[in-house]
Amino acid sequence: MPRRFMSGELRKGERIPRRAPPEFEEAGSFAEAISRDGLFGTALEDKNQYGPVAMMVLLLIVAAITGTVIRILG
Repeated sequence: MPRRFMSGELRKGERIPRRAPPEFEEAGSFAEAISRDGLFGTALEDKNQYGPVAMMVLLLIVAAITGTVIRILG
């Protein structure tokens, strides 16, 4: 019989309990998702289905900024 934890259900063979999926609203496009929920809301808080795409865009932005700073200082 699975044990219940505060963070979710622990099933047989699992060591880490599952958490409930975050609530999110469907967005018609990536642009709509960003305009409605913002880049950080989409990427970090999973407010819609475009979270992984927004995370990649955020990674590219941070990498570009880091590369620019390194180039200027180097």
